[in-house]
Amino acid sequence: MADPYAVLEVLPSATAAEIKAAYRRLVKQHHPDAGGDDQRMLALNAAWEVLSDVERRRAHDRTRLRSGRSTTAPDLRRAAAEHNRAVEADDALVRWLRQVYAPIDRLLGEVINPFPNQFKALSADPYDDELMEAFCGYLESSGRRIERIKELFQSLPTPPSVGGFGLSVYHCFSEVEDALVELERYTMGYVDNYLHDGREMLREAKQRRKRLQDERRRLEIV
Repeated sequence: MADPYAVLEVLPSATAAEIKAAYRRLVKQHHPDAGGDDQRMLALNAAWEVLSDVERRRAHDRTRLRSGRSTTAPDLRRAAAEHNRAVEADDALVRWLRQVYAPIDRLLGEVINPFPNQFKALSADPYDDELMEAFCGYLESSGRRIERIKELFQSLPTPPSVGGFGLSVYHCFSEVEDALVELERYTMGYVDNYLHDGREMLREAKQRRKRLQDERRRLEIV
């Protein structure tokens, strides 16, 4: 069996809290649902079973000492470097979620959520100047929000650990942007296909946003 300390990328002197944090971080990173490897998950779980139990950890430590498998200075430096990289990666993810994803999600809601009422109001009489003016005002303010979303998305690089999540965020706001283009075309010529396509795009974007919110909660990071 591989050294559970090495598997969990912690030092033998790690506290129970540090071991637990390392285990949770690696599970999120290597879980098959996140594209990870089944064998790595088995190794992580086996290491956790040993180090999370006080008596089993003590027995393992005694065995390590008797077998002469004491941790060398290079091992310590390597483990410390891996730990520091992991901490930096977690910090980068938390920063990205707070400074990029959270405001993007809020702005997306400010575009997607008002649309049904805007659509219903316009449907009463698409040729009414006041109703059309109000709808065009919604499109204009939504366009400004999309521009702000694109600025936010480019403000920080997406952490590699959530590359797929970041790509889904990009697809979501791109779909909203395309929907606004279709709706704008409708206001210029009253072609119903544009209105229908824009409405469907926003409906799909709403569903994608909900999936992103669900995935965000599964990250289990503040």
